[in-house]
Amino acid sequence: MSHMAAHLARTVDWDAAAVELMLHAAPMHDIGKIGIPDAILRKPGRFEPHEWEIMKTHAAIGAQLLDGDDSDLLRMARDIAWTHHEKWDGSGYPRGLVGEAIPKAGRIVALADVFDALTSVRPYKRAWPVKEAVALLREQRGRHFEPRLVDAFLDELPAMLEIRARWADPEGVFSPRVGALSPDGR
Repeated sequence: MSHMAAHLARTVDWDAAAVELMLHAAPMHDIGKIGIPDAILRKPGRFEPHEWEIMKTHAAIGAQLLDGDDSDLLRMARDIAWTHHEKWDGSGYPRGLVGEAIPKAGRIVALADVFDALTSVRPYKRAWPVKEAVALLREQRGRHFEPRLVDAFLDELPAMLEIRARWADPEGVFSPRVGALSPDGR
């Protein structure tokens, strides 16, 4: 996922130093999940509403864990951890940020993370075919995701698929509850 995020950042004209930071900051996006009980993280099915509320706290937990360091890497990682579940239309969490108020790094990782989660096997779901994942990205253009980023991602889809293939987890599942499903299936 981090390599897709870095490629997307490069595609939308980030400079080489910022792309390198993205490559190393993006893997920390879910660091806050260390504060989520294992019973929730390892649950094989959909969350109950109260479990979903607990799971959503991982974004703020991650931001708190990464706060207080002034290095460019950890500042970007903090922004990503805190904002990768925000949505372009304001319907995301934890703060309900809208559009440009969401840091660009968070917007980029949100897109790469969702595509990776959809197209990967997880203990609680099958891998979606790329065609279905692309259809969801198109459907969520301007809702979940910044339109310009969706367009750039889809323009680079062959490269993104090469990146996925190169860095694929050989067992098909990297970690529990990545891209976790809310009670309504999103």
